[in-house]
Amino acid sequence: MTDEERSKRFDYLEPIKAFARATYTSLYVIDYLIQGFEFVSDNPLFLCGNTAQEVLEMGYSFYFKHVPEADLELLLKINTIGFDFYEKTPLEERPHYTISYDFHLRNQEGKLILINQKLTPVFLTSSGKIWKAICIISLSSERKAGNIKIHKNGENTVQKYNLELNHWEDSKRIALSKRDKEILQFSTRGFTINEIAEALFISPDTVKFHRRNLFQKLEVTNISEAIAFVTSNKLI
Repeated sequence: MTDEERSKRFDYLEPIKAFARATYTSLYVIDYLIQGFEFVSDNPLFLCGNTAQEVLEMGYSFYFKHVPEADLELLLKINTIGFDFYEKTPLEERPHYTISYDFHLRNQEGKLILINQKLTPVFLTSSGKIWKAICIISLSSERKAGNIKIHKNGENTVQKYNLELNHWEDSKRIALSKRDKEILQFSTRGFTINEIAEALFISPDTVKFHRRNLFQKLEVTNISEAIAFVTSNKLI
């Protein structure tokens, strides 16, 4: 490793910290060699009553303290199948994959919240194993834990893990129509159905028709869930 490469790796946390300061997104950096966290952003919703520094110091014990037992078993399984997937992937392609999944956290009030975690490699070891990865946390748009997916950057396919059959299944990513995107964009700005209809020069019933089709396509029940889903899955 050259001095320049060492310098870049030493400084790589600074832009991540800057991004964390500029967004409401919760994120952390995990170091698999030390099995702990290298950085934790300050987002009270996902820290379960702890400070970012406390979670940083807790490392993996944070999960044992705040994740229910059933979901802990799920996380262990995800860890196993995730690393197995990477082991079978060509070395040069490994940094281009992102894995996402949902699990519960028990907050400081004792209530369970379902969160989505997306993990993508930052650095690999010389042997091609994941060394450091950045994880982005958000509220899940799903109904239950699991929903394990792997996506390769630049490809319109998603591999989903079937927990019942214990194997990966290929599926195409959801494609949004121009009208889907227009309705979602206006909805994120707080427009009502009538306001969207006026802006798009269509009837309110037509807006409702497109919304119903959109909900069916995304397998959600309302516009809030639709917005959360497309944001989480980078569809818009």
